[in-house]
Amino acid sequence: MGRITLEKVQKKFGETEVIPPLDLTIEDGEFVVFVGPSGCGKSTLLRLIAGLEDVSGGDIKIDGTPATDLPPAKRRLAMVFQSYALYPHMTVRKNIAFPLKMAGMDEAEKTRRVERAAEVLNLTNFLDRRPGQLSGGQRQRVAIGRAIVREPAAFLFDEPLSNLDAALRVGMRLEISELHERLKTTMIYVTHDQVEAMTMADKIVVLRAGHIEQVGSPLDLYRTPRNRFVAEFIGSPKMNVIDGEEAAHRDAHAIGIRPEHIDVGEGQWEGRVGVSEHLGSDTLFHVHDTGLADVITVRAPGEVNYKSGDAIRLSPQTDKIHRFDDKGLRIA
Repeated sequence: MGRITLEKVQKKFGETEVIPPLDLTIEDGEFVVFVGPSGCGKSTLLRLIAGLEDVSGGDIKIDGTPATDLPPAKRRLAMVFQSYALYPHMTVRKNIAFPLKMAGMDEAEKTRRVERAAEVLNLTNFLDRRPGQLSGGQRQRVAIGRAIVREPAAFLFDEPLSNLDAALRVGMRLEISELHERLKTTMIYVTHDQVEAMTMADKIVVLRAGHIEQVGSPLDLYRTPRNRFVAEFIGSPKMNVIDGEEAAHRDAHAIGIRPEHIDVGEGQWEGRVGVSEHLGSDTLFHVHDTGLADVITVRAPGEVNYKSGDAIRLSPQTDKIHRFDDKGLRIA
């Protein structure tokens, strides 16, 4: 079981409040992603749950049991960091088994757990190698294996893919998601990459300056963002936001339209193509001189062919326009 409840949890460093009192429930077996810009408090919140930071106020419960004052080792949580922190002189087998050795576990059970973790992570053929003989992705899997053998109530991941190149990141995203499907264990994952959040999460927690801006499924946040901040943060490329007369026509302080919800070829908006990014199946056009915003980004099919300087006409899909009031809140 791995239900985690935060009740009015707060964190201060001296007089500076980095996380105002917040409430959050993570259900057993959920894959929850904390996402937000640098400095938003997502890693601090994860460390509070892990017990690596002391809370300044509020309560943390794990499966209904108070955990606020428990040391990290007593919380039945396993953390995977951005740094692999492997012992270079030890084999993969010994690295994975290290927390079990420290706990004084008997050899038979230790062997069973290590071999099971290696099988789950496709590391069986690498157990007798040392970390220096492995790729970055394999080393990260060893770090995850070291967490799996503890059989925790929940896994906590703190930007675990940041050290990997783009291709390995995509592969490891898939591997961690598949791992969650196999283990059915609660996972909390911190990232600044909203693509990781959208592709991996059952539930996303969007943070800004320590506040929870919105909690919901990836599609909930994409389709019905609570406010302008969430609307611009979730989605890649980011949402186009337009204010002024165009927004006033729609009884809003500002309107938002995603690049994929703008049609090319005809329509009431006209501009000039700047940079085009040809991605194969898609092309991104960065359109200037529309009188709406400095740049309007449009996602079009890959075969649509415009070059820099071409005039282009655009038509927003009216049912996909988001309206925001003067406080940045979404108007239903």
